[in-house]
Amino acid sequence: MRPIRTIAVFPTLLTLGNLICGFFAIVVASRIDKPIAENVMLDTENLMISGWLIFLGMVFDGLDGYVARLSRTTSDFGAQLDSLCDVVTFGVAPGFLLVKMCPHFTLLHGKTIWIIAAAYAACAALRLARFNVETGDDDEHLHFSGLPSPAAAAVIAGFAIMYPMLHENPTSLKHFFDAAIQAVLPFLGLLIGLLMVSRIRYPHVTNRLLRGNRSFGHVVGVLFFFVAIMVFRGYALPIAATVFALYGPVRLGWQLWVQHRRREEPIF
Repeated sequence: MRPIRTIAVFPTLLTLGNLICGFFAIVVASRIDKPIAENVMLDTENLMISGWLIFLGMVFDGLDGYVARLSRTTSDFGAQLDSLCDVVTFGVAPGFLLVKMCPHFTLLHGKTIWIIAAAYAACAALRLARFNVETGDDDEHLHFSGLPSPAAAAVIAGFAIMYPMLHENPTSLKHFFDAAIQAVLPFLGLLIGLLMVSRIRYPHVTNRLLRGNRSFGHVVGVLFFFVAIMVFRGYALPIAATVFALYGPVRLGWQLWVQHRRREEPIF
């Protein structure tokens, strides 16, 4: 065993910032009391804070690798530490948050929601371990095998950020969406957990959209996308994250269907 003699300070601190965000996301979510009746109001403020902490962890997760590559201080230690921190921020924290986001489902199916949350966290850990083993230094990182764990966490955190908007000036339509989200979200969490450990290909959004030279129209499109996210962040974040998560299986299904149709087409 060869002992570690030096560690890159700044990238390591950024990676630990990711871990701290995940830890405090769990702490904030733990403040939400377990519902005792269906008419109990959900603590949307702590849900929103916990969701934003997970997104802040994504910022640290993106910066640490970028800074390490820029300063040429990448190492196996940094890669392993990054995955350990990702398990907390993108695995355990979203799974714990998922339980707190669905009080009505928890009242009716308390054990089921915990099993789903635990399965989600386990899938995130398996996804990160597989990524470490299968990814080499010469990988171009244009595609991911399986849904990336930050993208999966963004689905749950995005809905947590949206909750205050559903409970502000409540209407019958907002009550309907609230009940629908609480009924569907546990099964969506199970689905994105399975997508993480699948072999479905997902594009690397950062590398495809932001790196390299692009056309002027591409830059304008990306700019307006970020503007829309900031203006309608309460609704845009969960919608964008869910669309990206479902993009993989929908694209795969479309390709299989097209290939099947082509096989059945007559040659003459």
